[in-house]
Amino acid sequence: MRALALILASTSRYRRELLARLRLPFRCEAPGVDETAIAGETPLQRAVRLARAKAAAVARRQPDSTVIGSDQVAVCAAELLDKPGDAARCRAQLRRLCGASATFYTAVAVLNLARGSALEFVDTTTVQVRRLSDTEIDRYVAAEQPFDCAGGFRCEGLGISLFERITSDDPTALVGLPLIGLAAALRGLGYALP
Repeated sequence: MRALALILASTSRYRRELLARLRLPFRCEAPGVDETAIAGETPLQRAVRLARAKAAAVARRQPDSTVIGSDQVAVCAAELLDKPGDAARCRAQLRRLCGASATFYTAVAVLNLARGSALEFVDTTTVQVRRLSDTEIDRYVAAEQPFDCAGGFRCEGLGISLFERITSDDPTALVGLPLIGLAAALRGLGYALP
């Protein structure tokens, strides 16, 4: 079975860097999907819906390719943790997380319309944030400026020092693209890994 061109339906530099680890040729394409939450939708349902929508939007434009869509939704005590966008919101989000746990649902949809293939999976990762002083939060936010990361931290950087523990089946999921499950899906579609 010949592997088709691979497209990541994302503009995320984090997802692009993760997919590059698999050493497969791919390109990125913006899905152009409205990510507005739907009333009554759980965080898990939102992540799955958006991963599907991103993959489908690009697959419709590129039907002879394998398209990867992914979305991550984070929640702490029933409150969604969006990307903070600036230092003040980042500090506030980290204060809410102090001594608490947050769950990150990372959904992936892999569509290959030419072969009629649709694969989906979700990784659930839980982080336990240690108690942090305002000084520690300020120092961290100034050092890493994780304004484009749900939860207000980068676990692949200095943010790892904020946790007591991370519980996950895939260490790459928290960054935004669970490579263990994705590699299995791609192998099933004929991509050589390794």
